[in-house]
Amino acid sequence: MPQNLLEVRDLVTEFRTDDGVLRAVDGISFEVQDGGIVGLVGESGCGKSVTALSIMRLVQSPPGFIESGSILFEGRDLLALPEKQMRALRGERISMIFQEPMTSLNPVYTVGYQIVEAIRQHRRMTRRAARDRAVEMLGHVGIAAPEERVDAYPHHLSGGMRQRVMIAMALSCEPRLLIADEPTTALDVTIQAQILELLKKLQAQTGMSIVLITHDLGVVAEFVEEIVVMYAGRIVESAPVGDLFARPLHPYTRGLLASVPSFGDNARRARLPTIPGVVPDLRALPAGCRFQDRCPSVMEACRREEPLLEDAGGRQVACFAVEDAGAAAEQDGEEAS
Repeated sequence: MPQNLLEVRDLVTEFRTDDGVLRAVDGISFEVQDGGIVGLVGESGCGKSVTALSIMRLVQSPPGFIESGSILFEGRDLLALPEKQMRALRGERISMIFQEPMTSLNPVYTVGYQIVEAIRQHRRMTRRAARDRAVEMLGHVGIAAPEERVDAYPHHLSGGMRQRVMIAMALSCEPRLLIADEPTTALDVTIQAQILELLKKLQAQTGMSIVLITHDLGVVAEFVEEIVVMYAGRIVESAPVGDLFARPLHPYTRGLLASVPSFGDNARRARLPTIPGVVPDLRALPAGCRFQDRCPSVMEACRREEPLLEDAGGRQVACFAVEDAGAAAEQDGEEAS
């Protein structure tokens, strides 16, 4: 059986603001198997990126801080490591691709220089050997004429090429875990598909694990193995990708799936469903379920107490109306067919 490379347990990350404490990540737990691919999905502001920054221990402090929990990577709790040891892990054993490469790459240095510096921080290499490695990695991620592009500045490259540079930099030291935070958000659909296909190809070649963060369920449909759905700082459902798409149990998951555009004559005539309302203010959460004001299956119990994440037939879901949601999902599937 595959072993867990990463185990996040009861993670709580907060931000102190002038209006009070904002708990962006509130007691979440999930695992990533060695060689596995997990997708973190949910609306903007649900805590996905803060979760990634917490794993990397890059939450800006102040105002943010990791209040409690544990993050086990290769059996070691990252939250207990001295900063010097954590710096040694970043970029070597754990790497991250950030949302916008133009803000992640330094505009005054060539992309090759930046990759070389990332390599030499973790590898005892001459600058010449590190440059050769940078050229090799640029070619590995599909950049044409890497011997020339290595001396290009970020603004000389297209958005898709900059994202490939970020992938090359992240993989240059052959990490065991790659965290990709919205790696295709600013790209057109053709380039999106190319980047995802590239990540999957590199994952198959190297055996690394990937945590893919996105708000788009359509992006992860054929890419990840497990999906973790977040809402307002909490995990509301987690399941194998096939099970979740075939039978989503949480009303929020069903809403996300329903809002994905489909094709065909009926789809062109139909109005795209939306989830009504807005995400609650994390500084003033309502009593009970955080999704209650937007939920079509809300019950009295939802207003009294918050549902816990519990096992539900090979998956986990936090909902008092699991049976109702499951029946509704089956009905939706029958109508679609």
